[in-house]
Amino acid sequence: MHNHILFEHPLNEKMRTWLRIEFLLQQLMTHLTVTDHASALHFFRNIGDLMDVFERGDVRTEMLKELERQQRKLQNWAEVPGVDNDRIQALRQELKAHSVTLMAAPRLGQTLREDRLIGLVRQRLSIPGGCCSFDLPSLHFWLHMPQEFRDAQVNRWFTSLDPLRFALGKVLDLIRHSSPFRKQTSLNGFFQDNGDDADLLRLSMSMDDELYPQISGHKSRFAIRFMPIDSEHGRVPERLDFELACC
Repeated sequence: MHNHILFEHPLNEKMRTWLRIEFLLQQLMTHLTVTDHASALHFFRNIGDLMDVFERGDVRTEMLKELERQQRKLQNWAEVPGVDNDRIQALRQELKAHSVTLMAAPRLGQTLREDRLIGLVRQRLSIPGGCCSFDLPSLHFWLHMPQEFRDAQVNRWFTSLDPLRFALGKVLDLIRHSSPFRKQTSLNGFFQDNGDDADLLRLSMSMDDELYPQISGHKSRFAIRFMPIDSEHGRVPERLDFELACC
C-alpha cells in the first residue's frame, strides 16, 4: 500500500486514551538515549504527558477489563467451525499472562511519580524555556553524568511501564485486526455509516488525493468529511474511493 496513508479515529473515551498512551510510548522509544538538553526535554515532556494521562482515569482497571473482554471474544471465536483453536488458546493464554503481570505491578507510574528529578523537570515544563541550566541546575548536572549512568536510569524508568506497554500493545493489535478493510465511496466529500459498537475506525486513502478526513461520531454512528489539504485551491472529487475498517 505504497503511497497510501492510514488514519485512525477512536469511537469512545477508552480508545482515545489508549491511542494517546501508545503515541506517547512510541515518542519515548524514539529517544531513549538522553545525551543533551534537547533529547532530555523530549524524554521528560513525554513522561510528564504520560503521567497526566494516568492521573486522569483508572487506566489499569480499564485495561484489565479489556483483557477480559478480548478473552471472551476469543472464546466465542473458538466455537466457530474450522477456526485454528491452538492459535486462539495461545492468544487467550497470552492475554491471561498480561492480566496477571498488570495486576501484580505497582501503581501505574509510581516509579516515575517518586523520582525527584522527574518531579523537578515536570514542574518547569510549562514555563517557556523553564528548563535552562540556571533554572534546573540538577538537570544540568545529570546531563554531565556518564552516559551509562543516564542510560541505566532512563531504562529503569521506561521498563517500569512494561506491564502496561505490553498489555496495551496486544490489545490494540487484536482490535486493529478484528475487522478487514472494505472499499467505500464518499459522495461530494461526505460518508456516513453505523459503527456497530466499534471501538476504532481505520481509514486508508491515497496520498495523491491530497485530502484528509474529519471524523466525528461514536460507537453507533459516525460521519466522515473529506477536506482538501490546500484549503484555498484544493477540490474534493464528487466520488472518492477509500478503504475503511470498523474495528
